Amino acid sequence: MASMSDPTWISVLPPVAAIVLAIWSRQVYLSLAGGVWLGWTILNDWNPLVGLAVSIDGIVDVFTDPGETKVLLFTLVIGALIATVEASGGVKGFVRWLESRSWVTTGRGAQMLAWATGVVIFIESNITVLVAGSVARPLVDRYRVSREKLAYIIDSTSAPVCILIPLNAWGAYNLGILGGLGVENALAVFIQSIALNFYAIAAVLLTLFVVLFDFNIGPMKKAEARTREGQLLWPGATPMMDESILEAENDPDIEPHPMDMVIPIVVMVLSMPAGLLITGGGNLVEGDGSTSVLWAVLAGLAAAWIMLLGRRATTVDRLMKVALKGAGGLVPLALILLLSLALKDVANALGTGPYVAQVTSGVLPPVIFLPLVFLVSAGIAFSTGTSWGTFGIMLPIAVPAAMTLGLPLAPFVAASLSGGIFGDHCSPISDTTIISSMAAATDHIDHVRTQLPYALTGGAVATAAFALLGLTL
Repeated sequence: MASMSDPTWISVLPPVAAIVLAIWSRQVYLSLAGGVWLGWTILNDWNPLVGLAVSIDGIVDVFTDPGETKVLLFTLVIGALIATVEASGGVKGFVRWLESRSWVTTGRGAQMLAWATGVVIFIESNITVLVAGSVARPLVDRYRVSREKLAYIIDSTSAPVCILIPLNAWGAYNLGILGGLGVENALAVFIQSIALNFYAIAAVLLTLFVVLFDFNIGPMKKAEARTREGQLLWPGATPMMDESILEAENDPDIEPHPMDMVIPIVVMVLSMPAGLLITGGGNLVEGDGSTSVLWAVLAGLAAAWIMLLGRRATTVDRLMKVALKGAGGLVPLALILLLSLALKDVANALGTGPYVAQVTSGVLPPVIFLPLVFLVSAGIAFSTGTSWGTFGIMLPIAVPAAMTLGLPLAPFVAASLSGGIFGDHCSPISDTTIISSMAAATDHIDHVRTQLPYALTGGAVATAAFALLGLTL
């Protein structure tokens, strides 16, 4: 496979082209495919036909990575799980149960439920988003809160909460990187970095402020006004999920019961650390995140089936049809993820991350260096759409630099992680942003546009906080 031994500014073109095209044309699939094609064209001496042929191979090659294939499979299985829980009446039963206790009787209550769910379920960002979205979506629709607002709330409490918890897939991944860099007592350094992860903390607190005080700015203000008038989406908007899945009436033969939603979710959440323990040979930190996530979703789906079949509420044949319909409804998401992973691969071959890092590195005082690590990390995450990929690029640059300069490691770990979350939050090609649009059943580009002013506010706060922290080093 071709690669650029000495990357130049050209290596930044494909991800930037994909992002600009996505925002301008609102055609996410074609924009991502265009970025992949441009990248392989550059790597093949600017020959567009060879670039096209290699692009197709590049997209197929995503399946050669077991971790990435598991993420794509996870997408389809989660579609089956969502459809099964909806058809069983689990969501309807849970919403009814909440309303019978008069906990959620207003739009603010529905938003608060989404925020609290995001904070409490911290095992894995995509699971957090999907649970919070499926629980709160019928309520925000009923109380005329925009789906864009829901997408923002669940997006801002998923990755930002997950990165603040050391013992989940996110923690395991970053502890693995820190251990590989020769950091003594990586867990202690990671725990010290949590309190300094300014963007993640700002995102979670800003979202709570938005919910409590109905703080709507920019495009979000217009989306809220539109929803109050009874219009769920903008004319011409394309929700990120097949509406027929969401509107599927639960099976009339099944009595809606909250446990049909609660138990599969609890099984899914508990299966994640169990999976990490098994794949890590008894060591949670060394577990395989993508395998554990796939196992967890399959366990949740199995629990839903066992409960329904156990009380003879339905048949295997009907469950299979519902599961396949649910998986089919998420094929558009799987396609976007596939193209995003292909774009990440071509960005790696071009050396996009190392180039961005190399241009900005240098001997700088901590008051500039620390916010710079944050902003460069954000730039890489925005361009590549992956916070995990960004951590893999930035930690090996920032941590050895801090060691060389004799500075404490935790602030630089925090700046790398914080920037990755910030850039990922702003990026239309990020999988968490895509899945948030899907879970809220809103148009993807509308979610990106409405979330951006809030993300930039949190980013500005974090940049200032890292500069102030740099003064103390």
